[in-house]
Parts: sequence; C-alpha cells; structure tokens
Amino acid sequence: MSTPDNPHSQALSGAEIVIESLIRFGVRVVFGLPGGASLPLYEALFRRKDRLRHILVRHEQGAAFMAQGLARHSGRAGVCFASSGPGATNLITGIADAFRDSIPMVAITAQVSRHLIGTDAFQEIDTRGMCLPISKHVFAVGSASELLEILPTAFDLAEGGRPGPVVIDIPKDVQQEVYEFQEWPRRARYAKSPDSDGTAAPGADPAAKIGDAARELLRMIASAERPMILAGGGVIQAEASRELCDFARCLQIPVSTTLMGLGLMPADDPLFLGMPGMHAAPWTNHVLEETDLLICIGARFDDRATGRPEDFCARARIAHIDIDASEIDKIKATDLSIVADARAALASLLAILDSKVDSGSAPTRMSKADLTAVSGIRRRWLARIDELRERHPLVMPGGPIDFRRPLHLVSALGSMLAPDAILTTDVGQHQMWVAQVYPFRRPRSLITSGGLGTMGFGLPAAIGVAVAAGSRQVLCVSGDGSILMNLQELATLAELNLNVKILVLDNGHLGLVRQQQELFYNEHYHGSRFESQTDFAALARAFGIVGVDLVAADDQAGAEAVLRQALDSPGPALIRAPAVAGDLVLPMVPAGAANRDMIEV
Repeated sequence: MSTPDNPHSQALSGAEIVIESLIRFGVRVVFGLPGGASLPLYEALFRRKDRLRHILVRHEQGAAFMAQGLARHSGRAGVCFASSGPGATNLITGIADAFRDSIPMVAITAQVSRHLIGTDAFQEIDTRGMCLPISKHVFAVGSASELLEILPTAFDLAEGGRPGPVVIDIPKDVQQEVYEFQEWPRRARYAKSPDSDGTAAPGADPAAKIGDAARELLRMIASAERPMILAGGGVIQAEASRELCDFARCLQIPVSTTLMGLGLMPADDPLFLGMPGMHAAPWTNHVLEETDLLICIGARFDDRATGRPEDFCARARIAHIDIDASEIDKIKATDLSIVADARAALASLLAILDSKVDSGSAPTRMSKADLTAVSGIRRRWLARIDELRERHPLVMPGGPIDFRRPLHLVSALGSMLAPDAILTTDVGQHQMWVAQVYPFRRPRSLITSGGLGTMGFGLPAAIGVAVAAGSRQVLCVSGDGSILMNLQELATLAELNLNVKILVLDNGHLGLVRQQQELFYNEHYHGSRFESQTDFAALARAFGIVGVDLVAADDQAGAEAVLRQALDSPGPALIRAPAVAGDLVLPMVPAGAANRDMIEV
C-alpha cells in the first residue's frame, strides 16, 4: 500500500514482503504447516491466496519433499514453510536431501521474536546453526528491510550455479514489522555457470568460454579407441539432455548414466548402457573396465557408481566436465577438466564439431570428418560392447511372468504406463529394481533420493510432482518399510485428489537391509523383519483413497487386470503388491570393492 506522504512508496510488513516477493518471482504454490511463530506469514498469505496457493501438509518433512518434487520436475526452486522449533527441525532431512542432490529449494522458517533469541524461549532453536552444513546458505533475518535483498538473493543462489537449498529464518516480530520502501529490487537471474553475471552477450560464440579445453577433449576423443560418456544429474539440471544425446550420437560414443541421470537418454537408444556401479547390469561394469577414455559430465564419481575409486576405469584417461570446481579431482584424478555448466560445455563442443577446419598448418578447430575418420575403430568398440552385453546380461527371474517377483512387476510397468509417465521412488530394493529395468525415456521422469538415500521421500515427492505436472501420470514405487515413513501424507493426497498412484512392494522386510545381512552378515537377520503385517490397501481406504491388493487376484492374469485397472483409474490409488522376501537386487558390489568384483546371480 502507498503512503499519504509519498504515493510512490509502499509500506508493507515483513510477512507481506515475503508473500509479494514470492508472487513476483513466479512462485504459484508453497507447501507448509503453520505454527504460532509463522502466523503473520499465513495472515499475509490469506490476503493473497488468489495468487499464491498453499498446500497444507501433515508433517513438515512432507513439505520439504513436496517442494523437492516440484523442483525436480520443473527445474525451478520449490518453496516450503515451517514454524519455529520442531517445525524447522522437521524440515532438516528434506533440506539435507536437496543439498546432496543439488535441488533448488527455498525453505522459509519462522523464528521466535528477536528479543527472545538466546533465552531458550518456547520453540526457539538455532535454525541457522543446524542448517549451515546442509544448505547453500542460511539467512537469519534481522529486519524487514533486509528481506527486500535477501529474498531475490536466496532464489538466485538456489537456482544459480550448482543448484541447492537456501534457508531463510525470519523472527516473528520481523514478520510483523512494517517497512516503507520505494521500489522492489529485481532478481539477477544468474546463468548456471560459476563465472556468469547473467548478462552474456547475445550471439556470443558458445565455444568461446571453453576454448582450448574443448578442442583438447575432441582431440582425445579422436585418438581414443574405446571412449565412454558417464552422465549424471548435472546434465538434467542444466537442461542439456538433447545436447548430450546429439554429441554422443554424432561421435558414436556409448553413454552410461548415474541413478540421477536416468532418463536423459532414452532407454532404447543403441548407445545407452544403463547405470554403472553397485547395482548395474553386469555388462555395464565390464564395459567400463575396458574403456580407454571416460568423459564424465555432470556427475561426481559417487561411491555407488565407482566402487573402489582407484579401480574405476583404471586404464582410462579421465575428462571431467562439472559446474562445481570442487568436484574436479576430488575422487578421480583427471587428465582434462572443464568447469562449466553442462549445457554450455556441450553446446560449445557441438559448435566446434559443426565448424570447418581453419586454414593453416596448425588448425584450432576440428570438423566431423576428422573425428569420424576413426569410425571403423568405433564400430569395433560397439561390437565389443554387444558381446559383453550378451555374455554378462542382467538376469531376470526364471519361469513365467509372476508379479510376486519385483523385476517382473517393474518390467511390466514399462508397457502399462504412458511414455511420459513420471516415477518417484523411495529408497531400497524397489528403487534399484526400478533403476535396473524400467525404460525411462525422458529427462526428469525419475524422481528419487540419490545422495542422501532418504526413506519416506517417494509419496510426498510424488505429490509435489503432480502439482507441477498437470495431467501427466505419476506413480510412486515404494516398499513396505519406506511408505510408513511419511504415510500421513496420504491425507494430503486424498484432500488434493491428485492423479497419483502408489505401488507398495510388500515383502515384510526392510529389504535392502535384509539383503546385506544375508550376503555379508552370515544371515543374522535382526531388526529387518516386520513381525506384523500391515493391510496397506485398507489403510489407504481409511484415508479416503482407493486401495487394492494384488494378492486378492486368483492368478497372474487377474493380478495384471487389477493392476491395469488401478493404474488407469482417475484420482489417487494405492496398490499393494506382495513380493518374494528372498528376491535380491543383483548384481551387488560389496562396500569397498571394485565394480568388477560384483556378486552376480
């Protein structure tokens, strides 16, 4: 509102500045649960509920994962609200999860009033101190005037460079404090590169910033006999999937993706090799053993992908492209590194490939003809990969199709779901079975917790995805251990009536814990078996959601009919699928071992 003395000025409370800023930044939905310290925010939100939707969660952790689901689908920062004390602490796992997977998120927490800070007041907690190690930045707001700069900076930090979560902690009296100002500051909207000011000149040569390093990489590729690309979530975050596929196809370089990179290349592409590492298809790990040049793009050599680092691609030269300079040489020493956004780097490489060789005795550019001169060698490499694929396949359970065998069930989902369906998962055996055999065709079609590996992620993340994804089909694949972690969000799902289906693989165990006890702890099963069985279908119905049980089907044909009907029905539904407790995720690389030492069937 303007003031009488200056019609061009505005006098708003801190809470109103927050809500108006979110609207100005294009935020359309926030996820949260109010408390006493955050009520001024909710009062301001009430006045603008026509422009900013609030989704009431049943637990603040659900709010963080819903905001992540929205962000992982859209690429824009998701926003969650929490009150002080336990409200803020309940967000922490979700903030840490976003930090480990480089997901843009802004968490706005309330704090006790300024004069109470440090007095052990009711629901006072050091939110800043707890969140500093698990976020890109934490702002402890000292006055309403600071919000005008903090809010745009927070969103720029969350979405710029290597994305991640930012926390804004606002005392209650700051939310109530009125501040008069002349104009709203604008966001910088930084480009996703560490040295960008967001003002790149139009028409600038995309190869200019990468320069010699890009040309050297192309020379390395030209001299390699068995090159491979390892692509990760950074490629998806940079919206560079198309560029990566074009680059790989142009040079006929096979591509393996990390868990976070699944979907950036269609599963049926002849160059796609699947996921490497602890639970890879055996042939993928064998191919990596033989590569002589590994080009890592937007991935960080995570231990689940590399196994024992010194043995990972031990005979290969390593080129690493990453937006975060701290990831270079952190785990694997590189022969060549490029610190850049994946899309900018790939666009530069493609531009060089599309250019003509300069005249003169020392050309600085390289044409497609120079690189495809080794096409005969590349054909031999691809033939060798086909041989390894045939010799070391991912072994499916034998016998007829049986939906009690999780690999059979997950494989069938590939033909039952729409090509643009989005899957979220929790963490455990079901997550790895999905990664192994579901045919992801598009980027951002797998939404899963990678770095932190958080059980309870899948259901609230699916809600956040569905809020952002409109009519697209969303399926959460969970386990009987994981689904109970945030089961309360079934109430949120029922209230929103979203088209989210939940498939619970029920084997009566913490499956991946049981598997490790079987393989590495002399079958000492302790703390991994559920002694009582939960009727998940009935539980869903108690929340007002359709619940079906595949065990009620008389035979395999009946189970398939029940599953198809549930997946195709409108609105939310939970499908319980009984699973064989003894089925293992194989292969499996023992902790600390090389990928070549994987335990196979």
